[in-house]
Amino acid sequence: MSRTRRTALAGTALLAAALTACSGGSDSGSGATGKADDKPKAAMAVSVNLTGDQVKAGQPVTVTVAEGKLAQVKVTDAKGAELPGKIADDGRTWTSERNAPPGAEYKVEAQNTESQSATTQFKTSAADKVNKVSINIPKGSTVGVAMPVSIVFDNPVANKAEVEKQLKVTTSNNTEGSWGWIKDYSGNDRVDWRPKEYWKSGTDVKVEMNLNGVDSGKGGGLFAKDYNTEFKIGKDRRIEVSLDSKKMSVTEDGQAQKVIPISAGTPGGKKASWSGKMVIMTKEGTIRMDSQTVGLDDAYDKMVDYSMRLTWSGMYAHAAPWNNANFGRTNSSSGCVGMSDADAKGFFAQSQIGDPLEVVGSGSKGNADIGNGYGEWNLTWDAWKAKSAANGTPQNG
Repeated sequence: MSRTRRTALAGTALLAAALTACSGGSDSGSGATGKADDKPKAAMAVSVNLTGDQVKAGQPVTVTVAEGKLAQVKVTDAKGAELPGKIADDGRTWTSERNAPPGAEYKVEAQNTESQSATTQFKTSAADKVNKVSINIPKGSTVGVAMPVSIVFDNPVANKAEVEKQLKVTTSNNTEGSWGWIKDYSGNDRVDWRPKEYWKSGTDVKVEMNLNGVDSGKGGGLFAKDYNTEFKIGKDRRIEVSLDSKKMSVTEDGQAQKVIPISAGTPGGKKASWSGKMVIMTKEGTIRMDSQTVGLDDAYDKMVDYSMRLTWSGMYAHAAPWNNANFGRTNSSSGCVGMSDADAKGFFAQSQIGDPLEVVGSGSKGNADIGNGYGEWNLTWDAWKAKSAANGTPQNG
């Protein structure tokens, strides 16, 4: 290697101990014999794009060999986990498939096709700002057929397409679905994965969020860890609330189970119910409901049993014994779907988080915003796919 070449690699070159190769003598033709000088093989030298103890995270690692071709490269963190990567077709470079995350220490080990090796290490600095996620389905859960995968971000996500590429849903029956970006009711960025149709009962689902080292973009910061969850789709239980008949019908696997008299929201104002396709988001049981928290002044403040949330803005299905005279007769609630204690107890016990609940009929205030609950089921499949940042391409899990 020339002196100029060595200088160019200063700070990034890795020099292994040189190996030597000997050549034998040959007959000179005049009868004299001679031995050629041993020619030492040049030490292997590679350069790494990330060097030092304060490397900026959020970019791939690239290893380049000065001469010859790479045979193998391992980039391993302090816990022994490898950063996956590939050697280019020309054998000159290796590039990691994922970015180097913040606050990590890596050892680089390279070997060429002549069995020479070289090593180095680097450390990435801590992120100035870290983005985190909240996912709606805890690991090991069983949920209803309408439950989407919903991920809410702490900070803004400007690089939506890049982030979406790191999210993967795998199912036991190749369910077709797509990611879609919306604003959560909280105002934060949110991305949901919705199947084309409701899930099939019994489907096993795995979600991988390989976000460690990914940059959210302006104002968002880096992700500093990966996330994952696994869950199962339970029984196919569906609910329909008719504002016209004041009744709620429940089916399981397409078979009618029960018809429950209800009283929904008072038509013609803020107390009207939302309509359209919703999802049971949480089963909260006995909770305090205060009308002032949902912009209805001092209409009510009471403890309510068997409460199941349908929107973030405060629409529930729950027991409402104080409204007993109106069940099946008049919609007179402050927006929720109320029923008797006995009916609510049985309904609560049988329902699953993720069960679809559709409100039909006249007198509603329309559909809630998509982010005010899980409202994506009110969109056509094409309209939902168009909300994907990755060109609206559906994902088969």
